[in-house]
Amino acid sequence: MGHWEKQQDEKKEAKERDKTRREKLAGYFLNLSQLTYTALVLGGMVLFFQGNEFNLKLGVMLALGCLLAYLLANIGNELLK
Repeated sequence: MGHWEKQQDEKKEAKERDKTRREKLAGYFLNLSQLTYTALVLGGMVLFFQGNEFNLKLGVMLALGCLLAYLLANIGNELLK
């Protein structure tokens, strides 16, 4: 195998490593988005249905959960592009 072929193989391996790294990082952000939504939004809804009245803290928790879930999912999506 010549020097040029060896360089091409190294470049190919580097591209595959970068692709795998990006996919795993994107998956991390998508999972983080799911966890954020579950904890803040669904957790807040459980509190609401347990009889707590809708107050400012609960509203902020729901809004923050939706916003963070959207932003994290968007980051994961951009990494996959």
